[in-house]
Amino acid sequence: MELQHLNVKFLVEAPESVNLQPYVRVFNSWIQAGSADELLIDVADYRHVPEGPGVILIGHEANYSLDNTGGRLGLLYARKAAVPGANGDRLRQAVRAALLAAQRLAEAEPSLRIRPESVQVTVNDRLLAPNTAETLNACRPELTAFFDALYGGAPYTLEHNPEPRERFNLTVAAQGRFEVDGLLQALLATEAA
Repeated sequence: MELQHLNVKFLVEAPESVNLQPYVRVFNSWIQAGSADELLIDVADYRHVPEGPGVILIGHEANYSLDNTGGRLGLLYARKAAVPGANGDRLRQAVRAALLAAQRLAEAEPSLRIRPESVQVTVNDRLLAPNTAETLNACRPELTAFFDALYGGAPYTLEHNPEPRERFNLTVAAQGRFEVDGLLQALLATEAA
């Protein structure tokens, strides 16, 4: 099974205290500075939509956003372009891009804290990955190998949302406290191996 168009969302700590207004400026500065490895195009402000997409940095290959869908504020990386390689490579690319974005956000707005021990992964392609138990069983070995390495063997839960009207998605919650920089180092170590 080929997983493409991965969305990765790391939740924000203390979301009730986050004001999204400054992130319109922050995301615009990323476009001006060429801060990502991807072509960044524009910023869309959807703060007026309750429990909506928040502030979106639109790119050619992917979008970044401070997304509040479902009342769960987090940093969302949504890959639009195909990524070559195996599923583990695609997952590594999406998680790495999200963690690098979290690092850049922390530099721009130190009060924003990303909780990397909790991540939502969604496959934004119902044809490639229908939201079924069969899809989960087919990709579970690659998912567990990736998250075992990412969290350094720390215990975690992997919960699949089987709602058929939803895209294939799961929530991974590691026990303990993790930092963005530490997880980026873990990813680099797996790439070097």
